[in-house]
Amino acid sequence: MKNKSLISINDYSKEQQIHVLDIAEDFEKNPRQRLLENYVVATLFFEPSTRTRLSFESAASYLGGKIIGFSDTSSTSVQKGESLRDTIKTVANYSDVIVMRHPKEGSARFASEVSSVPIINAGDGANQHPTQCLLDLYSIRKTQGTLDGLNVAFIGDLKYGRTVHSLVQALCQFNTTFHLVSPTELKLPSSVKIHIKERKLEYFQYTELEEVIPKVDILYMTRIQKERFSDPIEYEKIKNSYILKNDMLNKTKNNLRIMHPLPRVNEIDEDVDDNKRAYYFQQALNGVFVRQALLTSILGLK
Repeated sequence: MKNKSLISINDYSKEQQIHVLDIAEDFEKNPRQRLLENYVVATLFFEPSTRTRLSFESAASYLGGKIIGFSDTSSTSVQKGESLRDTIKTVANYSDVIVMRHPKEGSARFASEVSSVPIINAGDGANQHPTQCLLDLYSIRKTQGTLDGLNVAFIGDLKYGRTVHSLVQALCQFNTTFHLVSPTELKLPSSVKIHIKERKLEYFQYTELEEVIPKVDILYMTRIQKERFSDPIEYEKIKNSYILKNDMLNKTKNNLRIMHPLPRVNEIDEDVDDNKRAYYFQQALNGVFVRQALLTSILGLK
């Protein structure tokens, strides 16, 4: 994995993914190791982020690394018309690895082709979010004791949800049964569903949330993403399609855990937060350990 960019979750084999999870377990026990003291991590966020950017920066800081970059392009040469190619080639001169989020699908792959240092895709449009996928796998394994043979429900925006696209593809390696809950307009794309079909795995599609809750081990909620809609009226029609409330969780499996890549808007009521099944804030913390594992693996330190 040394010097190997991570653009799509499929860039890493099943064995490499599990290797990252195993290293993350060690970092959870001891996150403050000075392994990156001589390294510079660049975080380039052309699109808003809270958890992904800060957890990468936290991961690098705990390891003694130096951080450069931006979270807003308004103060950069992008505003002067600088191309993505030139930005990447320049920042690669100043860093050992680049973490990048960009609104255009395919931008991370392009960046990896022009960069002299590894690129970690922190989200490219509605395409992929592989580091979120790895921390989701870590969270599932930690709460269920396994990744194999689980019933996993994805709820909400399955069309534009890059976290969903990456995680579905990864879970196809583990004999997962998929439960897909969405408005008709936001169904899982055929280009992602084909991975389920190729593995000959079972999947079920629903429009009602209540129907799926008693059946699953993981309930993966997502928000309806306003920024992905060109027509505000269409967004208003479906923005409140699914709202998880605490009283909906009375008849569930004991091992059920509720996950969400965050941020949430109103798709999970705050009264769910105190339920033992709620795991989304711990899930966000797990991102630090997984991203520590990624950085050290890519830099050949683990």
